[in-house]
Amino acid sequence: MDKKQVPDIVVARLPLYLQTLNRLEQEGEYNTSSKDLGKRIGISAAQIRKDLSHFGEFGKQGTGYSISFLIEKLEDILHVNKVWDMALIGVGFLGHAIANFRGFQNHGFQIKCIFDNDPEKIGSKIGDFTIEDGRNLAEVIQKENIQVAMITVDAEQAQNVANQVVKAGVKAILNYAPVKLIVPKSVQVQDIDPIIELQHMTYYLD
Repeated sequence: MDKKQVPDIVVARLPLYLQTLNRLEQEGEYNTSSKDLGKRIGISAAQIRKDLSHFGEFGKQGTGYSISFLIEKLEDILHVNKVWDMALIGVGFLGHAIANFRGFQNHGFQIKCIFDNDPEKIGSKIGDFTIEDGRNLAEVIQKENIQVAMITVDAEQAQNVANQVVKAGVKAILNYAPVKLIVPKSVQVQDIDPIIELQHMTYYLD
């Protein structure tokens, strides 16, 4: 399978399918159909079948999908059948909350190290983590072979931090800063900006 031939919008829906399948499994279900998945997610059954067809044949006519089998295949496709170490940069209110979040590891991720430039924060603890000096960012990321970073600094610092982590070998960035990052095409960036999402929604309000 050539990754470049799969539309990114299809890839973006796969985690939603995986999340729903995990919920079905927790509810004690063993099989599902594209129609049932579609009802739960709000996507047509035809779209689900088309999305999955990019990666192979996972269901049978009349019997639908084995939930455990499809979970296994989606985890393999999304590369979350392993645990990815992550670096967290910025320990303000948001960074502090993310550092304390315990849900990452159950879904293929774990925070490995945390950085900040504030001398009053460096060396202090957040749960099991010791906040490290941001000046050591590149060295630690290279040493630990970390490919995923979460940036929770302010907009003015974000691009500089992105430049550092990319140079150190990071290939995927979850960006919470309210600014568009400029990175090489080989680096994946996902922006998490609540203001933009709120403004998107308020268009539809009176």
